[in-house]
Amino acid sequence: MATPPSRPLTAGPAEGPESPYPLRVSGKVVAGFGRGSKELGIPTANIPVSGLSVGGHEEIESGIYFGLASLKEDNKEVEIYQMVMSIGWNPYYKNTNRSVEVHLLHTFPYDFYGAHMKLLILGYIRPERDYDSKDALIADIKEDAEVAKRSLARGPYSAFTEESWLRAEGGWEEVGS
Repeated sequence: MATPPSRPLTAGPAEGPESPYPLRVSGKVVAGFGRGSKELGIPTANIPVSGLSVGGHEEIESGIYFGLASLKEDNKEVEIYQMVMSIGWNPYYKNTNRSVEVHLLHTFPYDFYGAHMKLLILGYIRPERDYDSKDALIADIKEDAEVAKRSLARGPYSAFTEESWLRAEGGWEEVGS
C-alpha cells in the first residue's frame, strides 16, 4: 500500500469523451455495505452490478469514473447531478463481491433507496487502490470528487447535461449500452 501518486487536475481528453465513452447504465438504488455515509462521511447510491452486465459492460475495468446521473423518485421531477463512482472490489475493505457505488455530488437530506438512477459515464479517473488508512481513502475520494467537478466543468463534458437519455421517460430499468 503506497501513497497515492499525484495526478492530473482533470480526467479525460479536453475535446470530450472518447470511445468507449459515454457509457449508459441504469438501475434501481439498493442498499450497499453501509460504509459510505456512516463510516466515511461520503454517501453513495449503489446499483446492482447486474446493471453493468446488461449491454456488455461486465468487463469494465475496476476503478474510479466520472460523469452525470439522473435520479427518478416517485412523484418528483427527474434531476441531473454530477457524479463520481467506484466500480470494483474496494481493496481497503477486502470485498469479496464487486460493487458499483455512485457518489452524487449533491447533498441529500434523505435516502432514496428504490429510486431509479441513470448513469452517463463520461470518463475514467484512476484505478482502484488499497490504502494504509481510512483517512487516506477519504482524502483520495474527496480528490476524485474535485477531479470530477473540474472535468465536468469543461464545455464538451458540461454539454452532456442536455443528453435526452438522462431525462427520458423510458429506460429506467436496469440497462447498459
